[in-house]
Amino acid sequence: MQTKKLVYLDGLKGLGCVCVFLTHYVFAFYYGMYHYEEASCHLPGNLDIAVGKSPFNLFFNGNTAVRLFLVLSGYLLCLSFFRKREKEKLKKSACRRYLRLMPPVLAVNGAVWLCMSLGLYQNKAAAVLAGSEEWFAGFNAFAPSFAGMLKESLYGCFLFGVNDYNGVVWTLQMLFLGAYLDYGLAYFVSRFRFRWLIYAGVAALLVRTDFLSIFLGYVLCDLMHTDWAFRKKLCASRFLNGCLLVLGLYFMCYPSAGFGYEGTVWGILPFVFVNYYHIFGVLCFLTAVLNLEVLQQFFAWKGFLYLGRISYSLYLIHFPVIATFGAWFLLTFQERFGYNRTCLLDLVLISGITVGLSELSVRFVEPLGKKGEILIERVFGKR
Repeated sequence: MQTKKLVYLDGLKGLGCVCVFLTHYVFAFYYGMYHYEEASCHLPGNLDIAVGKSPFNLFFNGNTAVRLFLVLSGYLLCLSFFRKREKEKLKKSACRRYLRLMPPVLAVNGAVWLCMSLGLYQNKAAAVLAGSEEWFAGFNAFAPSFAGMLKESLYGCFLFGVNDYNGVVWTLQMLFLGAYLDYGLAYFVSRFRFRWLIYAGVAALLVRTDFLSIFLGYVLCDLMHTDWAFRKKLCASRFLNGCLLVLGLYFMCYPSAGFGYEGTVWGILPFVFVNYYHIFGVLCFLTAVLNLEVLQQFFAWKGFLYLGRISYSLYLIHFPVIATFGAWFLLTFQERFGYNRTCLLDLVLISGITVGLSELSVRFVEPLGKKGEILIERVFGKR
């Protein structure tokens, strides 16, 4: 059962990463789907806006995708601990966290620095053509510094959320520092009978921060491994979990633009709570996935599992590919093939390049962290 759960959750993580990728592709080349401005639309009849205001926006709702990624990470961080209650493994996971995350960041940021030095970032010109200047044009618009790149890669993104070279690494502050919050709570608090009061206090402290998602993922993991009668009834009820699934999808699809959603099925909800809608939706959705076998089988599909395997590298690599090759391809071939046909070909090529580079990263870069772990264990073992 343990392996099965990890498998389908990895598949779900892979699918969430694809949604982040599609978000940045849409924001770069079809900004009208997000911003609802006709000047940024390219599909016939301003179909961009109609799609953006429909439930299909879930496939490029970056805010929801990031919350899913963080909640899932929080759930998986301490999953093994809650099953076996082995504190030694928890300490080892905490010691290995930095080395697991850092090598791919350094490799990708180094490639970004090189591309910037060679003038390969063409996102500003592409943004003018696409009508996405408000979002796409400003990335990597500064003189690259090798020292600055190293600072961001080695500690800036992990401790302070610095993301000048690769905009997506802002989440690594939560994935790194938030992980230690979860590890600490699992190690020191998880056996307390009244730990839920402590969790409520921590949630109150984090409520206005992006750390809330990874923390609530941990809380959900604790809840799902607590021997309570109501929890067992929830897990066993297909009806209740079906309701959670529908409710979760409703809130996960809430548009993140901040305007233009009036008259849609989300119009009754004030925008000011958008982050909380998405977090709540993800928690409902994930709970349903944990309890409905049909969903587990769906997310255990081999394609999703492969995406889950390369998800971390794919997350780091996809945006630089969009801003370099993707922008160049649009500028070069738009007049020959037309805007929409060019963007479709661009999406196929960007996807192939990103997956290929991610596979190389998984094979040759991510293992560097494991080698570092072995070296550290040998050094401390000798002591």
